Amino acid sequence: MSPSKAGPRTYNQIQVPRRYTPGGRRISIYWTWNYPWESNRDITEMDNRFSTMTEVRRVLWPDYETIEYSEKMFLQGVAGTLELFHLSTLRFQALAGEVTKHPVAVYQRIDQAGQKLPIDDRILADTDTLMVFGLDHMVTEQEASPEEIDAIRRWLTREGTCLILGPHHDVGVSENLDERAMEYAHHGDPLVPRQQRFGKYTRSLMNGLGVPVENRYGLRPAVVKGTSDQIAPLTTIRDLDTAGWLNGVSTFNFHPHLPHYAITTDDASSIKLLATQPIDMSRPHPFTEAGNREFNIFIWMPPNTDTRAGDILLADSTIFTTLFGGVGSLENFWRNIATAPMANPIVTPARGLAHV
Repeated sequence: MSPSKAGPRTYNQIQVPRRYTPGGRRISIYWTWNYPWESNRDITEMDNRFSTMTEVRRVLWPDYETIEYSEKMFLQGVAGTLELFHLSTLRFQALAGEVTKHPVAVYQRIDQAGQKLPIDDRILADTDTLMVFGLDHMVTEQEASPEEIDAIRRWLTREGTCLILGPHHDVGVSENLDERAMEYAHHGDPLVPRQQRFGKYTRSLMNGLGVPVENRYGLRPAVVKGTSDQIAPLTTIRDLDTAGWLNGVSTFNFHPHLPHYAITTDDASSIKLLATQPIDMSRPHPFTEAGNREFNIFIWMPPNTDTRAGDILLADSTIFTTLFGGVGSLENFWRNIATAPMANPIVTPARGLAHV
């Protein structure tokens, strides 16, 4: 979105509650990171940290050699890279806002000013779709508290709610350095260290909510023959997608290290794998050497009428950004998320949070 066409930016303010409107889904993004801890990491550490903006500029030269990304205008340390993630969701926010007639609320677990915001009723009361972007490095020790898990569980008893969990990749788990080297060569991104483990917060949240999924590896998608970054089409299981989440969607975007969402239960009635992504087989990886050719990229847990009225989706956070291309098909996916049917706004207190 062009800054000249956008509204004025605000910062360090209290969110004004969004009133319920029929058919207008209220979407909130929750970044799970501890911003100060991530941005203050020792940049001489080789693993488990974000790149600095200077490193990004060096590796991707000359893509960011413009005045808006210079030291005069943009943070050059790790904080600059975190801000790139914020900026990369603006297109999604604009589309969602246009479709729903509600602004997308953006929260951080611990923000730039060190203000901690757990997921509780302050966030959930005016949220219909909560997107939890799991970009916290495990070493920063972010975990969902029992109170947060209980709050989300109550919120999911409200009809029409949708929880989107996006734990990012888990690269370099093995203590075998040769295996780490293989993973690094597979994804081929010099900005990702040999070990980069994300998602302790989302993992704890999934455990608490009984979501039988674990984010594993960082896998490079296959591309269309003759291209370098045009991602190969998804393998979709359309007959399971009765809600139409993937209507008009053939691809996500090309990101060189996407997580495999391993399903850890045999109960097919509770969880539906809707899409897998072909892997770049020209680059060896322990996952492909075990015989795998595709990885799980999009999962749906439909409502359980006994205990949960809302949907749970698993999709990587990068699918909602514009850092990695593929916007055409992505916008169809974003629109499907934003226009998912809403439920009757009258909810009894016994069922869960009422609309505000």
